[in-house]
Amino acid sequence: YETTTPNYGPRSFMPAELQHPHSKYSQWKFKLFRVKSMEKAPLPSETQTEIGASLGISPPTAPNIEADHGGGLATMKKKFYDLIILCLCRICGMVLRKVKGPVHDVHGDLDDASKCVLRKMGCKFTSWPDILLKVFKVDVTEDAESIHPLSFCHRCWLAAIRGGGVCSFTRTKVPEWKPHTSHCYLCSPKNPVLRAWKKNGIQREQWVKNITHCQNDHLNTKLIAEKLPTDFIISFTCLVCDHLLCDPVQSPCGHLFCRSCIIKFTHVLGPHCPSCNVSCAPDDLIPPAKTFLSTLYSLPLLCPCEGCGEHVQLGLFKAHCLNHELEPGTNKHLSHFQSYLLTNKGGRPRQHLLSLTRRAQKHRLKDLKSQVKVFADKEEGGDLKSVCLTLFLLALRSGNEHRQADELEAMMQGRGFGLSPAVCLAIRVNTFLSCSQYHKMYRTVKATSGRQIFQPLHTLRAAEKELLPGFHQFEWQPALKNVSTSYNVGIINGLSGWTSSLDDSPADTITRRFRYDVALVGALKDLEEDIMEGLRDTGMEDSACTLGFRVMIKECCDGMGDVSEKHGGGPAVPEKAVRFSFTVMSVSIQAEDEQEEVTIFTEPKPNSELSCKPLCLMFVDESDHETLTAVLGPIVAERNAMKESRLILSMGGMPRSFRFHFRGTGYDEKMVREMEGLEASGSTYICTLCDSSRAEAAQNMVLHSVTRSHDENLERYEIWRTNPFSESVDELRDRVKGVSAKPFLETQPTIDALHCDIGNATEFYKIFQDEIGEVYKNPNPSREDRRSWRAALDKQLRKKMKLKPVMRMNGNYARRLMTMEATEVVCELVPSEERREVLRELMRLYLQMKPVWRATCPAKECPDQLCRYSFNSQRFADLLSATFKYRYNGKITNYLHKTLAHVPEIIERDGSIGAWASEGNESANKLFRRFRKMNARQSKAFELEDVLKHHWLYTSKYLQKFMEAHKDSAKAFQATIDPEEIQDDEDLTPEITGL
Repeated sequence: YETTTPNYGPRSFMPAELQHPHSKYSQWKFKLFRVKSMEKAPLPSETQTEIGASLGISPPTAPNIEADHGGGLATMKKKFYDLIILCLCRICGMVLRKVKGPVHDVHGDLDDASKCVLRKMGCKFTSWPDILLKVFKVDVTEDAESIHPLSFCHRCWLAAIRGGGVCSFTRTKVPEWKPHTSHCYLCSPKNPVLRAWKKNGIQREQWVKNITHCQNDHLNTKLIAEKLPTDFIISFTCLVCDHLLCDPVQSPCGHLFCRSCIIKFTHVLGPHCPSCNVSCAPDDLIPPAKTFLSTLYSLPLLCPCEGCGEHVQLGLFKAHCLNHELEPGTNKHLSHFQSYLLTNKGGRPRQHLLSLTRRAQKHRLKDLKSQVKVFADKEEGGDLKSVCLTLFLLALRSGNEHRQADELEAMMQGRGFGLSPAVCLAIRVNTFLSCSQYHKMYRTVKATSGRQIFQPLHTLRAAEKELLPGFHQFEWQPALKNVSTSYNVGIINGLSGWTSSLDDSPADTITRRFRYDVALVGALKDLEEDIMEGLRDTGMEDSACTLGFRVMIKECCDGMGDVSEKHGGGPAVPEKAVRFSFTVMSVSIQAEDEQEEVTIFTEPKPNSELSCKPLCLMFVDESDHETLTAVLGPIVAERNAMKESRLILSMGGMPRSFRFHFRGTGYDEKMVREMEGLEASGSTYICTLCDSSRAEAAQNMVLHSVTRSHDENLERYEIWRTNPFSESVDELRDRVKGVSAKPFLETQPTIDALHCDIGNATEFYKIFQDEIGEVYKNPNPSREDRRSWRAALDKQLRKKMKLKPVMRMNGNYARRLMTMEATEVVCELVPSEERREVLRELMRLYLQMKPVWRATCPAKECPDQLCRYSFNSQRFADLLSATFKYRYNGKITNYLHKTLAHVPEIIERDGSIGAWASEGNESANKLFRRFRKMNARQSKAFELEDVLKHHWLYTSKYLQKFMEAHKDSAKAFQATIDPEEIQDDEDLTPEITGL
């Protein structure tokens, strides 16, 4: 035995003559022990010999199989080998059907359940090849389809999951898969399965028994009266069921089958020919030649009726047997032939019901339809559709077609297997798909699956009309001043209210907006379910709550930087944009007999982009005061009109009355000064809440109160405009406290939490640089020194905190910088230990104060910090004025002044600062850019309409509920990985018999 050992199949093994005489018994003992043990994986020592022994296959002794059986058997063995490979597990070699649980694709991506479990365990792989390589040390990326199985069993899936995607706790040994050869062990002539395969009749019996179920529907070849040549009879036999052809069809490769048999075969085993394995889809089947059909229907059959014995042609067989029905005592011999007897009216072969035209189908089923209609009228109140669907459902269940039955049952219950238009719209908006991208996905899914899972675009457009402003009817009492009473107003041109003349120059801007009152109606109808649920939760009588609804609105407005695009026609407009949006913060009601208001809806995420609804989009620079005031002027007019009126809107099937209260709080420092007509942020008058100058604020950092208001700013503007006391410029400026333009939009005197964070972080960033350079010793450093300190600070933060330097402070950088961790990193660069302690104390005090203005409800979330805020702010101010006197001698930053002086008073008045921040509007700026890319069009005006429409839909609560529905699938996920679902297998040894 000195020559190279031949390759006998997927695994190498020793020939039978070199094995130990008692090896089979020892293998059997180990198998018995393994099956009864808790370990389900195959033993490490298990080889292909054991697999063969479990199948009753002996090792081959005659390697020259081709010489004995010819080339036909080689093709048959190759087909058999391919079938075996498809039925085995790639990892452990088990037969897939013997392991309970789903089969998994070796080369596929992780499903959601597996991905979620592995991610919780720290595994970030997204495809099975990476996990199998890590767990089982098997590289499946180089697998050959003709050699390696394409799937792995649920047990190996469990092993990978339990190992966290990185290791295996089982003793699974991966077999060595080798190509099929003439000496392949699994295709050995001693393999009983191969011998059964060679006898086509046995294989077809299995197909009839398990797939076609036509043993009672088709005629057997034993009915042929004459002794005809075997090859001649085979030509009229179905190659699937081995019966005489019934409604014959021909495949592209020339083989013949019964129509129903080949359809069922391809549905179960795939679209290929059972004889030659050539691709064969149901659409490729054609009727055979008329000459063949004539010969088929002329075959002589022996009448099965006792006492007849007449020879009848196949085409006349049914008519002959039907004549026997008229004779008494013969029905019992012919009853089992009625389902498959053929008719031949006018010499034409009988066509299958599904191949007929609709008119011919009606004609053939006319009697059956009449009978079913009589039954429906008598038993089901005339519901013919339900009777037919139930019959179809029962037929599918009896044929084990449970997947189609489930889909039919879902359709009968109104659910269907397709997604509703609202769900498709939610998917399209939340995944930022353009019309063409969604339509391409819709066509692809429909073509590949054969089902309309996604809905066409026109149904999505119909669904979005109900969600956009301008769909619901409403009324204002009294009618809004200078506002149209029509309700069906969609997106309008923001410049439509301008009066034009020959002297006017065209506006260099494009703007699109909703009418304010129509947008508020759309937002309330979107919250209808939440409002009605709030009424029920508070125990109020629904019919009694029709008056007294109070709606609190937060307004935000912010400018965007560079929004230039390389495409688009139209006028030359600024490459900057301004967005105006609003958020429904709360809805409350005061019943007639109650003294206090009851809040029935509160926005759970007031600073999310999902709750910040867009109202107006414009291409304009926020510094262009004239254009900005002209575009926002109509919005201000509508806003002021709504304050004096109440909205009558149907909610929960009843008309209800709403009053609106507006708070303009979502503005940064620059926008507030723009709206209220104040000087720029570098002005001597440092604050938008009080009249303090910068020097006064630096001298007295804490003791200030909110004094400014919109009405007071209007009065001061009139004084600035008229100068009634004939004062000088400096005296007049001191009198009006920095008001230099007419305020045109009322804002709430408050602090924007987001920009407060950013402004304070910028100041701390500069303090860090000064402390690194010890500016308290050298108050006049050179510019080069400051650059070197900044470079050292950036390098240290990048090295220790992974903070990349930014040109301009942003919210994320500010959150990372304002931590004790960052302070400790900076202290490593500060030379003096005393200054390090001061820096730590300064940051510690700041972090004690920060939650107060960042919290949505500080009285509930951080009551201790709220109580200590005044003490902490005073201590913070003392540190600044004493230890950092070199920096705060006569000057202080705007946001640092507001942080120290005005936070407690604002929280006492409004209850919160963080809930009224502009963070949602800032986040929505990113959505503007995203939607603009999604809706790129040649006209910027149409492009802006698309952005406004899709941004509104993105904020719809109704659509958001569909996107959050997947969170309720935890039960199905738990059932997938529950070990109790996997019952103990009686025998999990590989078995290929009966494939």
